[in-house]
Amino acid sequence: MCIELQPMTRERMHELYRDFSFDSDIFMDVALYEKNKEYKYDAQKVDLLFDMRNKEEGSIAFAVMLHNKVIGEIGLRHIDADKKECELSIHLQNDSVKNKGYGTQAEQLAIMYAFDCLGMEHILADSITKNIRSQHVLKKLGFVLQYEKDEVEHYCLNREEWNTVC
Repeated sequence: MCIELQPMTRERMHELYRDFSFDSDIFMDVALYEKNKEYKYDAQKVDLLFDMRNKEEGSIAFAVMLHNKVIGEIGLRHIDADKKECELSIHLQNDSVKNKGYGTQAEQLAIMYAFDCLGMEHILADSITKNIRSQHVLKKLGFVLQYEKDEVEHYCLNREEWNTVC
């Protein structure tokens, strides 16, 4: 696998969303998924999303790249230098790039960046209860379930636990 993380740019975000499709596993409310599953690319909405994300303090967004093609987005958000803590989030473009290990590899790279470059001690992540694939990856990477609330599972990975996994 040739996964790499590159800074998210406006052009990369457009590439991501041109071929994007919704995944029912990321919707807690199935009715909401049914209403929105016919995703249509809208350049103006992508520009607004990029601008909004660019203004977020304490966040870093990366494009997940496979052979110089954008296949997803991964972010470190709510970066707190005092607590040495941040939150990991990821979404892949569509079903053609899922279940192939790309997300796992991207998360490994983001975790290394958070620990090695940002000096974080804890990385948080969450997954809606029905997203078994996401939970499997988090556990495989050493995240530990902290608690469940409102159909969302909340995980944490400590630097020491990561060092024993990698």
